[in-house]
Amino acid sequence: MRAVTERGRPGTTRRAVVKRISVALTMALLMPLGIAVLGNTATASAAFNPAGQDFWVDSVTMGPIKSRIFRAYDGNTNRVVYALDGLRARDDLNGWEIETDVGRTLAAANINVVMPVGGQNSFYSDWYAPSTFLGAASLSGGAGDVGQRNRYTWETFLTHDLRNAMAARLGFSPTRNGVFGLSMGGSAALTLANYHPDQFSYAGSFSGYLNISAPGMKEGMRAAFLSQNGFNIDAMWGPPWDPAWLRNDPFVYAPSLKAHNTRLWISAGSGLPGPFDRPMSPIDYFNTGNAMGLEAIALVNTRAFQLRMSSLGANNVTYDFPNVGTHSWGYWQDEVFKMTPDLSAHIG
Repeated sequence: MRAVTERGRPGTTRRAVVKRISVALTMALLMPLGIAVLGNTATASAAFNPAGQDFWVDSVTMGPIKSRIFRAYDGNTNRVVYALDGLRARDDLNGWEIETDVGRTLAAANINVVMPVGGQNSFYSDWYAPSTFLGAASLSGGAGDVGQRNRYTWETFLTHDLRNAMAARLGFSPTRNGVFGLSMGGSAALTLANYHPDQFSYAGSFSGYLNISAPGMKEGMRAAFLSQNGFNIDAMWGPPWDPAWLRNDPFVYAPSLKAHNTRLWISAGSGLPGPFDRPMSPIDYFNTGNAMGLEAIALVNTRAFQLRMSSLGANNVTYDFPNVGTHSWGYWQDEVFKMTPDLSAHIG
């Protein structure tokens, strides 16, 4: 393959460009989506919402899993949406509850909201195995420990265990649901909708990684997983040549999203700071810089997905690319507010 040079940087090879992308992606993925890298301190704006209820469902491989349910104000059980978290999902509450008010807002729009809790680093996938590194079993599955002792089966949980339990115990419709997420959760939302079109008629991705086969993405994700509590990405989708990587790449399965006529809402910010970026200290400036880098990568991925869908003649997508916006919760909350009328019209 002919070496590709970066404009203005003579002698910079494709390998060097990929390396820089990997480093940038690693730093970006480690940016904990509203939690500072240094000090690991949260920037919660809403935190626990007493309107939500805990809903526990057993997973065969993962044990009891909690979700938070926000009931539609009009009491209906037909209109249901799942809200997926980011890479550093916590084990006590979903980030959408901690950092935003979307649960209350969607419930007021007469939509039942389901917020699964946990699943850091999971991409909400069914993994091949528990997370191990160099053949050694990880120590624990809890946040703040090393790796993942139990095999993740999040796709099965969301599309079978939780889905059926909510239908049986709450009367929630198991069909024509919506699903949306940020970053890792945005990618997962499209994957779940693609492979389970009977369950999901709508999917939203905010700052998602929608072209994970792009140069540098796999390397960056691998490094980020290792740095985030010692997760080994091979346990998820195997080595980079494993077909599971293609199965979970929205760019690759875009034709079936068009064929299913799944209604999509796709968004990414420009990476430029906006009204929700107000750094006041050195750590704030550091975190803002990381959030800018991550959003820039998400934007490139999302634009690639847009071109792919356009080449297929897909007309089942709404795109929103604000002129400003970094990888942070204020922008994602605003995007949910924008999406709500469209979501309401295509579920239930």
